[in-house]
Amino acid sequence: MLFTKEIFMNERLKFIKKLPTPIELQELFPINATLSHIKEQRDKQLQNILTGKDSRLLLIIGPCSADNETSVLDYMTRLSQIREEVSDKIFIIPRVYTNKPRTIGTGYKGMLHQPNLEKKENLIAGIIAVRELNTRIIKETGFTCSDEILYPETYLYLSDVLSYATIGARSVEDQLHRMIASGVNIPVGMKNPTSGDLSVLLNSISAAQHKQQFLFRGWEVANTGNPFAHAILRGYVDKFGNDSPNYHCEHLQRLMHSYQKRKLQNPAVIVDCNHANSNKKYLEQIRIAKDVLLSRRESTGLSQLIKGLMIESYIEDGCQPTHGGVYGKSITDPCLGWTKTKELIYTLREELDL
Repeated sequence: MLFTKEIFMNERLKFIKKLPTPIELQELFPINATLSHIKEQRDKQLQNILTGKDSRLLLIIGPCSADNETSVLDYMTRLSQIREEVSDKIFIIPRVYTNKPRTIGTGYKGMLHQPNLEKKENLIAGIIAVRELNTRIIKETGFTCSDEILYPETYLYLSDVLSYATIGARSVEDQLHRMIASGVNIPVGMKNPTSGDLSVLLNSISAAQHKQQFLFRGWEVANTGNPFAHAILRGYVDKFGNDSPNYHCEHLQRLMHSYQKRKLQNPAVIVDCNHANSNKKYLEQIRIAKDVLLSRRESTGLSQLIKGLMIESYIEDGCQPTHGGVYGKSITDPCLGWTKTKELIYTLREELDL
């Protein structure tokens, strides 16, 4: 306490409560050997897709934000019921995004902050809720999922249950996020910055693939780099503040040539069909996904580079206010509803046969 008083007495920081360490939380809420084996198998399949050993399309799909345990599990159960019908061509990683970046720092920040929308923010309760949700999804559906590394400190709380992570457009230029991406034991998708600058994107991937030594959670740490760090194209904001796409064939070819110049490991790109690529017009995701598959078919180079799609999808179409009360409807960005999602997945499976 003396350290806190002496160092922080003049800072605008209030120390609310000390969080458990990742090891403590994993011991309090462990996963069993069966669930660990499921994750190990899925991790290997995902790595094979990124290295080109497995030609299936990676589909990262799910709600913009995982806001409610019951509706999220309902969605995951529906998704699991069609998994086997498309598994010969598509490998599904569900989105369970539990911490949301806020441009001006206000609004709903995700389950991590607020596991119960009727109560105040509680980060300890949030961390526990997120871990238990991911554990239930593995147990009940066999899926291991994806989340965004918004706070570098939180990944270790989920390191034994996640199979994929992303670094967002606002975080990808940050030194610590790049260092963390280099040290995690799963593939990490680095989103292009909001400016769309490919050199910044490739720099972030390069940093994540190289070995690093840095400060983390009060320790000096080192790692050997993450060979599965790769690009996600999510569109960009032009100098006039307008959303602009970067999923077209010419954008993908430009990225391919940039990758070739850098000589990075396991060149790969996932196309985010929402965000600036769709101008957040969620129905456009259907057209964009088909367009990307067309680019993939028409170019040998792009067929090897384009590894997957990211789609925002939930039970009901669109979005609603935070306390809108519609079951399975996004309270952040608008999403495709389940009926359209199911149709799209079947369509993608058919187009992969062309």
